[in-house]
Amino acid sequence: MAANVEIYTWSSCPFCIRAKALLDRKGVEYTEYCIDGDEAARSKMSQRANGRRSVPQIFINDQHIGGCDDITALNAQGKLDPLLQAS
Repeated sequence: MAANVEIYTWSSCPFCIRAKALLDRKGVEYTEYCIDGDEAARSKMSQRANGRRSVPQIFINDQHIGGCDDITALNAQGKLDPLLQAS
């Protein structure tokens, strides 16, 4: 069973676009929460992300992964694919 992937984004954010492109290249289905200007949604994201308010914020199976640099680093280390396989 595929992992549950969630990503909080801002529509014009280049880091969000880059993170989604990585997931798309891997064929990963994800739930995107576009929070453009929605302060309540950003606050909810921040609570889940240990206070981080920058976008994107990425979660795999409710585990906070972090942002674009974090998911890119996991991929470079070969640690992203196992997370995406876990159910």
